[in-house]
Amino acid sequence: MKYREQFERQVRREDVWIPTRDGKTRLHARIWLPVDAEADPVPALLEYLPYRKSDWTAPRDAQRHPWYAGHGYASVRVDIRGHGDSEGTPGDEYDATELADGVDVVNWLAAQPWCTGKVGMFGISWGGFNSLQIAALAPEPLKAIVTVCSTDDRYDNDVHYTGGAVLGIDMLAWAGTMLAFASRPPDPATVGQDRWLPMWRERLDTLEPFLHTWLAHQERDDYWRHGSVCEDYTAIDVAVLAVGGWNDPYRDAVLRLVEHLPGPVRGLIGPWSHQYPDRRLPPGPAIGFLQETLRWWDQHLKGIDTGVMEEPKLRAWINDPVPPATSYDVMPGRWVGDANWPSPSVTWGERPLGGDADVPVLVRSPQHTGIDSGRFFPFGNASDLPPDQREEDGRSACFDSAPLDERVEILGRPRVRLRLDSATPRAHVIARVCDIAPDGSSTLVTRGVLNLLSRHGRDKSVEWTPGTYENVEFELNGIGYAFPPGHRIRVAVSDTYWPWVWPHGERGELTVVPAGSALILPVRDAACDEGREPILFEEPEQAPPLAVSYDRPAQARPERLVTHDVARGEWTLEVDPNYGGSRTYPDGLRYEEGARETYRVRTGDPLSAAAVSEWTIRLKRGDGPAGEDGDAWDAEIVTRTELRATATQFIMDSRIEARANGETVAKRTWHRTTPRTSA
Repeated sequence: MKYREQFERQVRREDVWIPTRDGKTRLHARIWLPVDAEADPVPALLEYLPYRKSDWTAPRDAQRHPWYAGHGYASVRVDIRGHGDSEGTPGDEYDATELADGVDVVNWLAAQPWCTGKVGMFGISWGGFNSLQIAALAPEPLKAIVTVCSTDDRYDNDVHYTGGAVLGIDMLAWAGTMLAFASRPPDPATVGQDRWLPMWRERLDTLEPFLHTWLAHQERDDYWRHGSVCEDYTAIDVAVLAVGGWNDPYRDAVLRLVEHLPGPVRGLIGPWSHQYPDRRLPPGPAIGFLQETLRWWDQHLKGIDTGVMEEPKLRAWINDPVPPATSYDVMPGRWVGDANWPSPSVTWGERPLGGDADVPVLVRSPQHTGIDSGRFFPFGNASDLPPDQREEDGRSACFDSAPLDERVEILGRPRVRLRLDSATPRAHVIARVCDIAPDGSSTLVTRGVLNLLSRHGRDKSVEWTPGTYENVEFELNGIGYAFPPGHRIRVAVSDTYWPWVWPHGERGELTVVPAGSALILPVRDAACDEGREPILFEEPEQAPPLAVSYDRPAQARPERLVTHDVARGEWTLEVDPNYGGSRTYPDGLRYEEGARETYRVRTGDPLSAAAVSEWTIRLKRGDGPAGEDGDAWDAEIVTRTELRATATQFIMDSRIEARANGETVAKRTWHRTTPRTSA
């Protein structure tokens, strides 16, 4: 990693309040900009998040915002309303208020004397989401965005549902995380010792767990259409650089955006996890991402021809085969480029699962199938990726190819077509594609899920008629991968996948006819790369890191622990999401964070499924009680969210307790139920 300390332009930092249209609520912003920007105005870049610029994202912010400013931009980090140091109360994800506030911020930035009037937006995950959504609202100053690890489809490609099925692992985990995050107080060092506690009480009094809303909308309805830019790609005419990683659940959005956006668009997909590609977190290789985005900004905000629009429309990493592992420092492979997407170099190859075999295959997986699925959001941690899939394959019905005679390279979204019958009106089908080495090891390549209730569209729920065969076809997650000669391609089919997929309320089974079933692969002709210039990136470069001290406990608990109670037939998965743990900042702020997710299920009982998310967060500055020792401050939040189900309804229990200086500020509990419609 190269840390850049000297820039073309000297940088200053200032904290400001930005008014919103209601005239009452102000958003808090941190701005890095050239010291001479008022004499020589610059474009503005906005990152707009609920994750607290003064602590949680401060290390990441320090890597990139000063770097952009040193290259002639005003780089701005704003806390969303009701989060961090901004005024107001928290709302739902990407609600109309959040997006309208974002438009207000864009217009405010453009009007500042140090701004040229042109604005860009960027962000990873939440910030990538709202960059796309605000672009669709078309504020005039917004000219370009860089959206990283985000999605265009809030229903079928987010943390709530996949293939029409409830995402058990992240529907609960992310709802629990956001309950804890939204409960955090503003910092008295910013808002004042006399204001922080009343502001905090107001936030806590208005909180409503996201889980209640998300499970009340089990089909694709207007709630999910809001903010899903796939509903109307033509609404976006700004320049869009869409970035993803093959180990991030949102990578398919890059393929769709590159295909459908009408304006200037380029796509970049590496081997990365849910992280910015310059941070050197596994799996690599990392790239000079800031330099790459600077070319995008210079082209579209300064009118400098940097050559970015001569780049291939899609640049993608092709993974070479690797033995299964839960982490890779660097993934072997190579970069390829396609001038158009869909690419004429990619053709669809159909591989029947059973040749002429018409003997039905029974699929009746144990409820803990999926226990080796890995983390839904790989974050660069040691236990994130799926381990060897042999045990999962043993719990599934497997269809193997013959050993390959030659290398088979794929790029895009494979599909599976299955001729099947379900013994119950409600069922799931899950397909995994694995690379089987000669030693029998099984590396997960990609996978997909279909809730059979949504087979005729995600906006409707149609029960299956048992005893009736249908052909169902569904997409798997996008991937770039090369199967080598001598290996076999396996399709593993199961009807459960816990905890990724919340099980339906009754135990069923599927019957698959191999002769009518096939794997359909997007096969890329590697010969198309002959004679092309290689795709190269600079080495990562950042601004100097923030001097944060992290705790490194000698006896850290496992990130991912699986236990099996043999007598009860119960499997338990315990997960530490490990978002960074506890740390101390240069200004003396102590931020302590601990989280645990627990998922339980009994092998033969779908109604035994239960998930719990628990969080403890403490923010502390100084040694005396708040208000007595200048900037002394001590606030703590403890939350718990639990999800379970009967055959007919979901049951949700949540609670929070907030304390200031050891005394309870608020204690709230919720108990909700909602009918199971599609889930």
